[in-house]
Amino acid sequence: MHTRKANRLKDFDYSSRGTYYITVCTKEKKKLFGSIVGAPNGRPFCRLSDYGKIVDEAINNIEKKYMGIRVDKYIIMPDHIHLLLTIMPDKSGRPMGAPTIPNVINQLKGYVSKKVGFPVWQKLYYDHVIRDQEDYETKWKYIENNPASWCERRGVIK
Repeated sequence: MHTRKANRLKDFDYSSRGTYYITVCTKEKKKLFGSIVGAPNGRPFCRLSDYGKIVDEAINNIEKKYMGIRVDKYIIMPDHIHLLLTIMPDKSGRPMGAPTIPNVINQLKGYVSKKVGFPVWQKLYYDHVIRDQEDYETKWKYIENNPASWCERRGVIK
């Protein structure tokens, strides 16, 4: 029987202060959230479908629902999303009663699936704990450039 590789850091507290890079894919990689199109400035972007707009709403509600969580950057792609989420400390330096990253992501996934009316997401998701400023900037740029990379991989632009 195949054993699945653990996708979380062993013994890591996912409610601890810090920034997390998250990728969540649609079930069966279905392109539900929109399509990549060109822009007048030449930078491709994802034109959101109605489902993509629901995902956008859900992401924008994270900071309203969880006072201790900040959405630093995100992008919605046709079949996945990327997020940079930061758990912020209170004045004493402790996390502000923030939920764990798995709770935030599971609630986002549940909200979207309920609004859409069918299961949207793959069961698991990818996370990466940001280790330093260079790591943060690398992930930020990856998110920023994801639509152009999408096009390049598919031979749409060079």
